[in-house]
Amino acid sequence: MKLFVTVKQVPDTSGKVSVKPDGTLDRASMQTVINPDDLNAVEAALQLKDACGCKVVAFTMGPPPAEGMLRELMAMGVDEGVLITAREFGGSDTYATSQILAAAIDTYGLEADDIVFSGRQAIDGDTAQVGPQIAEKLHLPQVSYVGAIEKNGDALTVRRLLEDGYMTVKVRTPCLLTCVKELNTPRYMNIREILCAYEKPLTVYDYDALKDHPLIDAETIGLKGSPTNIYKSFTPPPKGAGRILEGSDRSTTDELAGILAAKHLI
Repeated sequence: MKLFVTVKQVPDTSGKVSVKPDGTLDRASMQTVINPDDLNAVEAALQLKDACGCKVVAFTMGPPPAEGMLRELMAMGVDEGVLITAREFGGSDTYATSQILAAAIDTYGLEADDIVFSGRQAIDGDTAQVGPQIAEKLHLPQVSYVGAIEKNGDALTVRRLLEDGYMTVKVRTPCLLTCVKELNTPRYMNIREILCAYEKPLTVYDYDALKDHPLIDAETIGLKGSPTNIYKSFTPPPKGAGRILEGSDRSTTDELAGILAAKHLI
């Protein structure tokens, strides 16, 4: 059994956000972090590895410096990384990205008892589309919004987090699960894994490595082949300074009510 995890480098939303003239993010000029939901997916795979002794492989699509993120994941316990990088893939929307990731997973080798983990969504797009689209393109059963996982033989009992409760689903492998933050708390890197992180294997798939796969079509990948077009992208203006009212008596609450009424908020 192998455990595949798709991960993404996303802009650090606590820092500067830079946008190119074509509306896409200028990722090269921005600080990046590992997408938070993807870390929960990594932790889910590592916990299953701890229980079953299987291999965990992390997949990411991005520029060559994304290798650093994969090495961080190796320092957490991931066994192998796959970096998918090519200019032809740049600017891909969710539809094109899922094609490329699905082709990479299939090229690596997806077997009957394997599981693919994805984060629920990325904080730079918030679409929650890539994981389900990968499952569709690989013809895998999928369970989204996973809040608990229990493995029994070749089947998983999964608890889905819903707005008004939970749904329990049983699914057989191979399958794809998208993970939410309530699933677990991601572990930290540890000294032993940090020391051997750069000794672990890293595979690079460029355009030539994937171009002959049935899922890869030059007309439907990259910015040119993406059906989603960004109309406008911008850095939101900073919020104005707030106002603090001193006191806790009736006069303070009356003053607050007067301010809100003047702004037609009440």
